[in-house]
Amino acid sequence: MRHGKKFNHLGRTASHRHAMLSNMASSLILSKRIETTVAKAKELRKYVEPLITKSKEDNTNNRRVVFSYLQNKDAIKELFGIVSEKVADRPGGYTRIIKLGNRLGDNAEVCFIELVDFNETMLAASAEKAAKTRRSRRGGAKKEAAPAAEAAAAPAAVVEEAPSAEVLEEAPAAEVVEEAAPAVEESPAAEALAEAETPAEPAADEAQEEGNEEAKEDQA
Repeated sequence: MRHGKKFNHLGRTASHRHAMLSNMASSLILSKRIETTVAKAKELRKYVEPLITKSKEDNTNNRRVVFSYLQNKDAIKELFGIVSEKVADRPGGYTRIIKLGNRLGDNAEVCFIELVDFNETMLAASAEKAAKTRRSRRGGAKKEAAPAAEAAAAPAAVVEEAPSAEVLEEAPAAEVVEEAAPAVEESPAAEALAEAETPAEPAADEAQEEGNEEAKEDQA
């Protein structure tokens, strides 16, 4: 049962656990990155980050307090001299855990734990990403697309104003047809037909009258 177990004992006594975390913290401060198991890294993070916060204010009392935990003069010098300058503007979160998978021997989950401000590769990548990022309004794309739409519509206007329709409207075909019509009406053949039809009507009337008179004589 886990009566009052508020943290991971890591399978060690209190003195052994304290000595192990002290050595790991000193190694992390001096090397800036160490490889360990995920369980130990999580406990080390809770152990070393308060000490880094203490190092931001360099005075005798803070040095003595941190030395009571680390028991390493080189680590104290590195912490208060170089690390404190790097983390001066960072409000916590000084370490990063990068998981590496499982160990072959006992299948334990291993990882890197490192100081965030000393990973030059990730700092350069984040700076490059921040330099490339720029804010723009959503309407910016529409404003940029407007000139393109106008340019695309310009050829359509030119097509509408093309002289093809005017040429068709002003074509002299209709006039030619209209001028040809009177020529057909005034042709000699039409006049001959008209003259031939005009005397036919009186001749028919005379023949009818003669027929009527003959009928009357027969009846008499």
